Amino acid sequence: MKFRNRVYGVSAISCINSNWNADFTGNPKTLSTGQIFGSDKAFKYPIKKLWENEGKKVMYIRSYKTENGKMKSVELIEKYNELFKNELSDKTDSKEFLKNLFSAEDILNFGATFAAKKQNVSITGAVQVMQGENVDDNADIQIQDILSPFKNPNKIEAENTSIGTKITVNEAHYLYGFSVNPQNYDIYNDVIDDFEGYTAEAYENFKKGCRIGATALNTNSKAGCENEFTLFVKLKEDSYKYLPSLTKYIKFEKSDKIVYDLTELGEFLENFKEDIESIEIYANKFTVEVKTGKLDCEVKDIFY
Repeated sequence: MKFRNRVYGVSAISCINSNWNADFTGNPKTLSTGQIFGSDKAFKYPIKKLWENEGKKVMYIRSYKTENGKMKSVELIEKYNELFKNELSDKTDSKEFLKNLFSAEDILNFGATFAAKKQNVSITGAVQVMQGENVDDNADIQIQDILSPFKNPNKIEAENTSIGTKITVNEAHYLYGFSVNPQNYDIYNDVIDDFEGYTAEAYENFKKGCRIGATALNTNSKAGCENEFTLFVKLKEDSYKYLPSLTKYIKFEKSDKIVYDLTELGEFLENFKEDIESIEIYANKFTVEVKTGKLDCEVKDIFY
């Protein structure tokens, strides 16, 4: 079923003794001001991994092949051929090509840039995710020494096992803003036969990813990263209002629990109450308190 409503939202990721999004040095990514932040790619990856684990088609996630006894990452066209069971060539019909791309869950939500000689297209996704800023001013980067069970073969003088480092943050809370605009796909209605556009099922899959994607990704560096709060403001289908990022209207506090104060957000959204169809709030109620202010809605458990 086609989904036509625009949605604006916020999603928060907690990071305890972990490293949510590292740069190429292994340190948590920081702005020029020193503020820790997370990229939109870091937010999308665990959601895509969740979808892949559920058996959905996911195009833009790493996969491997063996070649001459060596494991290598597959190339873009190889991934396309493998995922869609369809050989991409110069003779491939563009309608068929686009229809295949939109059958992948990650492309239907986040869009894609497919740059290959045989086909070249850029799809602006219905879902757009901002950079996530850490809102905890007391975040501190920690460096741990770790010991490998093996000797480093590149150091002749080394007699014992080699030493490495693991870099984490003691505690950080990343606040991401996002928007959903199904109209981004209207330009394909006359290009792809029987194209539904952005669907209600795709939106529900995105919502699920916002609620549990980070928590489900339990890798070594991401253990300690969890979804803790998410908010969805769905406008009426016939609304022509456009909202700014909602993160600026949310206050972060720490007491016995992590507190997200939505009082200012509620006052701001009062200006658009005739255009709002629904507001949904999810939180980990064991660790998070949400002050809803004027927002007349229930805070639901983020895991259910």
